[in-house]
Amino acid sequence: MQSLQVSLGVRSYPIHIGNPGGDSFQSAFFDAIPKSSKVIVVHDASVKEFADGIARSLNPVSGKVPLLAVESGETSKSIEQLDRLWKSMLALKADRQSVLVAVGGGVIGDLVGFLASTWNRGVRFVQVPTTLLAMVDSSVGGKTGINLPEAKNVIGAFWQPHMVWIDVSSLNTLPDREYRSGLAEVIKYGVILDEAFFERLEEQSSSILERNAVAVTEIVRRSCELKAHVVAEDEYETKGLRAILNYGHTFGHAIEALAEYGTYLHGEAISIGMTMAGNLALALGRWTERDLERQTKLFARFGLPTQIASSIAGRFSQAAMLESMILDKKTSHGRLHLILPTRIGHVETVVDAPLNAIQDAIDACIS
Repeated sequence: MQSLQVSLGVRSYPIHIGNPGGDSFQSAFFDAIPKSSKVIVVHDASVKEFADGIARSLNPVSGKVPLLAVESGETSKSIEQLDRLWKSMLALKADRQSVLVAVGGGVIGDLVGFLASTWNRGVRFVQVPTTLLAMVDSSVGGKTGINLPEAKNVIGAFWQPHMVWIDVSSLNTLPDREYRSGLAEVIKYGVILDEAFFERLEEQSSSILERNAVAVTEIVRRSCELKAHVVAEDEYETKGLRAILNYGHTFGHAIEALAEYGTYLHGEAISIGMTMAGNLALALGRWTERDLERQTKLFARFGLPTQIASSIAGRFSQAAMLESMILDKKTSHGRLHLILPTRIGHVETVVDAPLNAIQDAIDACIS
């Protein structure tokens, strides 16, 4: 396993990436968390076998580890699901020395992280992401939360894990659509921070799509390095740097909400959102047609959408999109803060972009 550190002083934690063997998870877990009263695994119902293996690896030391299953999908990031888990924690007599292990994709990581932040005013937790999107994005950085029907992630907390364990072999059985969805966030890192990384994605697209272990490990590690650097510099998104990770997300979260959390996977909504942001940047003269074309071609190469499907286009009026975007948590005092690129490898925050230009950028992505 390769390892890197998210440097946050007393809240620092390791990220382990690779193909583990033997009792390596157990060893890493107890290095990060030497003592606990109880370990509870909360997992996506679709990865029960993988979660069983995680629980079994801890059983000899921690006693029998209970497992709590959560149904797959964005709709599980809800108050109802959180209430069910709180009651399960109560039934298991979880105390302040208990530890939660989140096994699954970004939905599970966000939900369990928020559960950890609220139980007994905060307990420790470990992220074990099993989707590419969760590996490169949501498992790192401590953003946790649930959705309301009208807006995504507006209820949440910053709550850092004590360890992130990334077993890239878990991607072998990930459905193709979900794997491709995760690549949207990988592309994002290249656009916002690292042109050389973007170029590698262009050059190695075939190996990445084939899930070559070396290529996958490389893109996961580089994505985590870039995010860890940003988080270490701006943990609570107060300095402006961490906001760059939201490139395409104000548009994308509005798309997810209007599509009622299910029509599009998160990464698919973000690829459309990044296209809208790229269109807006071009209209405002912030980057070139060539830059936008490179981004669009890479999305196409990875099978990611850049247009809202005609079958649901009626939900995406300009008024509906703008209203949903205003509800986004990155809006301040009713003013939209959008992350827009100036070139591949660099983005900036733009406040109060002209509404007509935003509307045109949205329209260009509606079939």
